Amino acid sequence: MDKKILVTGGSGLVGQHLQDILPEAIYVSSSAYDLTKMSDVKEMMIDFEPNVVIHLAARVGGIVDNINYPVDYLEENVLMNTNVLKACHEFNVEKVIAILSTCIYPDVVDTYPMREEDLFNGPPTETNFSYGFAKRCMAAHIDAYRKQYDKKWSYLIPCNLYGEYDKYEEHHSHFISALIKKIYEAEDSIELWGTGKPLRQFMYGGDLARVIKYMIDEDVVGSFNVAPEWVHSINDLAEIGKKACLKEKLVVNYDCTKPDGQFRKDVDSSKLLSVLKDFEFTSLEKGIKKVYDKFSQRHNR
Repeated sequence: MDKKILVTGGSGLVGQHLQDILPEAIYVSSSAYDLTKMSDVKEMMIDFEPNVVIHLAARVGGIVDNINYPVDYLEENVLMNTNVLKACHEFNVEKVIAILSTCIYPDVVDTYPMREEDLFNGPPTETNFSYGFAKRCMAAHIDAYRKQYDKKWSYLIPCNLYGEYDKYEEHHSHFISALIKKIYEAEDSIELWGTGKPLRQFMYGGDLARVIKYMIDEDVVGSFNVAPEWVHSINDLAEIGKKACLKEKLVVNYDCTKPDGQFRKDVDSSKLLSVLKDFEFTSLEKGIKKVYDKFSQRHNR
């Protein structure tokens, strides 16, 4: 029997990358079902009867939004995640792949990069504590279902993402996408928050989509970090972005009165790469160039 795949958050960055390589799946968004309401989630399950659910839906945003609306980030994400998992259990969904975030990891650990077993070794960073804790709860929830009901359910913990399908709204886009927009619109200089010193991993959204497809095709079950091995400072990322966008003369200024956020949260993907043989991540230069070209085409019409 062919797998019937349902993707929540189907209109988001990763959802649209998945549509490129999993066109036969069913993609739903918040305009069709409100996942914070169990009645809507059950209606969705009755409508589509999936045996695989890829749970991408989440309330996401930048540092400012997380700081200003911590209750919303906690409540909406906990409700969505709980409702989806409970309904998947009730409707006997065979396989669940939930997408978390490296924001769930402790703010500071003794050794980097972080491995999956470091997850509960401290609280998430303060700047997006509510979002990080809500996503961490989903990891514990899936682990509990695996333990109590022997579910073939999994979760992936990706690093920061970017891609052609990201939002470009203030306070809602991912850092790389916001950076590309700033570079595109700038004439002489751009301004970034903080000091430029924090370290980050960034992954092209299409790479995460490929990992998800592999886990479905090969029936892989488990919990994995997903991130390339390279780690860059925010300032390094700005310089890479300038070069990829052919605007190397731009001056980058930093507003040190604004928060840096978590200093570092890089993770180790060796567990995943031991399963996905010969998997190669898209380089930052290549990925940023693809996104910049797409953004430029869209705004030059």
